[in-house]
Amino acid sequence: MARLIRTLIALIVAFLACNALAQDKPMVPEFDLADKYTLSVSPFSYHFSTDKTYTHVYLLALEREHSDNWLDGIAFFNNSFGQPVVYVFPFGKAYHGIWGVEKLTFKWTAGLLYGYLGEYKKRVPLNYNGFSPAVNVALAYQFTPVWGGQLMIGGSFLMFMINMRIP
Repeated sequence: MARLIRTLIALIVAFLACNALAQDKPMVPEFDLADKYTLSVSPFSYHFSTDKTYTHVYLLALEREHSDNWLDGIAFFNNSFGQPVVYVFPFGKAYHGIWGVEKLTFKWTAGLLYGYLGEYKKRVPLNYNGFSPAVNVALAYQFTPVWGGQLMIGGSFLMFMINMRIP
């Protein structure tokens, strides 16, 4: 558990450092009032495989959408094998109003996973001591100004998420 906490702190510091280095502004984090924050939970995931070792996946995520539709955030979940995992994504983008549907959004994020360890380390590509790159894509629908739903599509799963905008 201590190793997981140290890793989480290291990932958060790396995330903040990447954002600070990418700016020409002072290295103090700024919160733009135009930024939108979304809290997401996943009550259900569907695995394409019938592998009986898969367990239920629980997810809690916080995402920030900048005024230019770029995304960043962090997600905590237990993977399909019951291991705790963190996903830090400093890169991503949201495309609103796709296919002419105003409330439908396509999203992609890219970042770093930590947590696929031991016998499950080969279940994600390029895993080095539990760290591996990740890219996710999703379709989101905003039902009300506060509540929305999202379907994340992975190589071996569909994850259904409930989104809540934080004012």
